[in-house]
Amino acid sequence: MKIAFIGLGIMGRPMALNLLKGGHQVTVWARRAESMQPLLDAGATGAASPAEAVKGNELVISMVADAPDVAEVMRGVAAGAEPGLVAVDMSTIAPAAARRIGEELAAAGVDFLDAPVSGGEVGAIAGSLSIMVGGSAAAFAKAQPAFACMGKNIVHVGGAGAGQVTKAANQIVTGMGVVAVAEAFAFASKNGVDRSKVREALLGGFAYSKILENHGQRMLDRNFQPGFKSWMHEKDLNIVMQTAHELGLCLPGSAATAQLFSAMVGSGMGEEDSIALLKLLEKLSGQE
Repeated sequence: MKIAFIGLGIMGRPMALNLLKGGHQVTVWARRAESMQPLLDAGATGAASPAEAVKGNELVISMVADAPDVAEVMRGVAAGAEPGLVAVDMSTIAPAAARRIGEELAAAGVDFLDAPVSGGEVGAIAGSLSIMVGGSAAAFAKAQPAFACMGKNIVHVGGAGAGQVTKAANQIVTGMGVVAVAEAFAFASKNGVDRSKVREALLGGFAYSKILENHGQRMLDRNFQPGFKSWMHEKDLNIVMQTAHELGLCLPGSAATAQLFSAMVGSGMGEEDSIALLKLLEKLSGQE
């Protein structure tokens, strides 16, 4: 398949590399030319703009920071689109923004999928991401060979915006999960009990979770390198709270979690992994 890939950051770069490894022809574009070089070295073709990137391609994938970036990229895609093009945004943005972008692309004759991912940089490198897809069944079928190179758990959730709704739900669960593990560790330490032994015991019961297993070990190792940066989790939880506000939905746990991640960013830890929340709790509890 001929694919254009736009956005080559911490997630986009390994995802695009996996498309190349899967035998697809890949054209890339990024705002910073140096971001494209590893892909060019691996056999991709470079483009000077999103409009140029989509020329002659069947599929275009974007992986950028936020809704304004997606909208800007997709305007360029629409300008260069040829009949039959399917556009896939794998960023995390608000469901309403995804629906709006999809409507604008439809007016230009481009079918659109919102397909955010979970799994972080590790999953992007391994090609084991969870991919949550909203949009038409026909567009999903066309994009499936590309998704298969980047992820293992690929679910067509529903219509336009459904992928972003699912990702927002994912960020509720993972955000609160990080808080739960960090609080449990802070609680254990303040009581003079070995965190590693507490984790070992909890892993054998109903408290088991992937976050306790994977992120819990990284907390024990004091490995706060991203990963998934705190400012990104803050952004995602802001999407949750804004959407909840629009719907009149009560989400008290999400609200508290969003405030904690805002405190992390305000404390200068925005570039650290979200599990650095443990450090914030330690500081507030006099455990530094």
